[in-house]
Amino acid sequence: MTSTIQSPMAHLTAEQIDELATEFAAIHDEVFAELGDRDRRYIVSMIEMHRRLVVLSRVVLLFSRAKPAWAAGTATLSLAKVLENMEIGHNVMHGQWDWMNDPQINSSTWDWDSASTPEAWKHSHNYVHHTYTNIRGKDKDLGYEIMRIDPHQKWYPIYLLQPVYNLLLAAFFEWGVAFHDLDMEALRTRSKPMKQLKRELKGMAVKARSQIVKDYVAFPLLSAAVAAGGAAVRGRGRVAAADAGRRAFRATLAADFSANVLRNVWAYMIIFCGHFPDQTYTFSEEEVEDETRGGFYVRQLLGAANIEGSPLFHVISGNLGYQVEHHLYPDMPSTRYGEIAPRVRALCEKYDLPYNTGPLFKQLGTVQRTILRLAFPGGSPRPKPGPYRGD
Repeated sequence: MTSTIQSPMAHLTAEQIDELATEFAAIHDEVFAELGDRDRRYIVSMIEMHRRLVVLSRVVLLFSRAKPAWAAGTATLSLAKVLENMEIGHNVMHGQWDWMNDPQINSSTWDWDSASTPEAWKHSHNYVHHTYTNIRGKDKDLGYEIMRIDPHQKWYPIYLLQPVYNLLLAAFFEWGVAFHDLDMEALRTRSKPMKQLKRELKGMAVKARSQIVKDYVAFPLLSAAVAAGGAAVRGRGRVAAADAGRRAFRATLAADFSANVLRNVWAYMIIFCGHFPDQTYTFSEEEVEDETRGGFYVRQLLGAANIEGSPLFHVISGNLGYQVEHHLYPDMPSTRYGEIAPRVRALCEKYDLPYNTGPLFKQLGTVQRTILRLAFPGGSPRPKPGPYRGD
C-alpha cells in the first residue's frame, strides 16, 4: 500500500537536516566529554543492588511455603530480574559503559540472565535494529517477523492468530526474542550457514539449561532441603519432612516461574510501547536511499516513542522510557537520557518535528489496538502528532 502519512522530514531542507545533525551530534559529544566518576558509581551501584536483591529473594524463598514469604520473595526476585535485564544487561551490552575500560562491565564480556546469547542479541538488536530502525523489510524487530504491526505489511491468514500468540510472546518474551535473534528469514532462505546456526542453537541450549537448572531445580531443591530439615529437627517424622520438602519445592518453583513471567511481561510492555504506538513512523527502503547523518537522526526520532513515568519507573525500565533518546544515542549511559531530554525536545520544537511521548497505559493501549486491528486484512496508518510545541 502507498502511505498516506507524509514524513515530517519532508518539510526540512538539506541545509536544515545538516544543521540538525550537527546539533544532535553536539549533545552526544558534550555528554561523553564529561562522563566520569558519577556515572561509574551509578552502574556499579545498580549491579550491587541487583545482587543484594537476588540474595534477599533467595533467602526469603527458602520459606516459600508461607504465603507472605512467597509473595515477598517473588516480588523481590522479579524486581532483581527486571533490573538485571533492563537497566544493566541491555545497557551494558549496548556499550554504554565501555568508556570506563572495565574488563567486566563491558559489552564484549557481559552476559545476562536471558535466553538470548550476547553474540546473537548484539547482532540482531544493536546492529540490525538500531541501524535500520523502522525500515520496512530491513528492521526485523518491526513485528519480530511474526506479527503485523504496520498496515504496510502484507496480510497473511496466520495473522488472525496474532492476538493469541501476542499474549504468549508477552509471557515468554525472552524466548521469543532468542528465536527471533536466529533470523527466521535467513533460515527460510537458507542464507545462514548451518555452522553458524548450530553454534547459535548450542548457545541457546546452554542458556536454557542454565536457567532451568538454576530456577527450576537448584533453588527449589534448596528450599525443599531447608523445609525437610526443619521438619526433621522439630521431630515431625520422615513422612512429614518429605511432605514439607515437596511443598517447598513446588512453592519455590512456582515463585521462580512467576518471576520469570513477570520480568518477561514487563520487558514486553516497555519494548512494545517504545516502538509500536500510533505515534511512530515506518519507512520504505526508497525513502531512506542516500540517507544523510541528519536523516538518520530524524528517522530514529520518528521511529521511537517515550513512556512517561517516575524516576523509579525509568530505572526499572532500563531508562527505555526515554526510547527516543536511546535511539538517538544507543551508546550513551542510560542515566543521561533524562538529562538530555529537554535539549532533544528543544530541537524538535526548533525544527518543527514531533516528540513522541505518552503515559504507559496509553501507549500500551494503542499498541494492543493495532495488534488486534491488523490481525485482519486492511488497515491504514493512524494519525500522527504534529510538531512539538513545548510542555
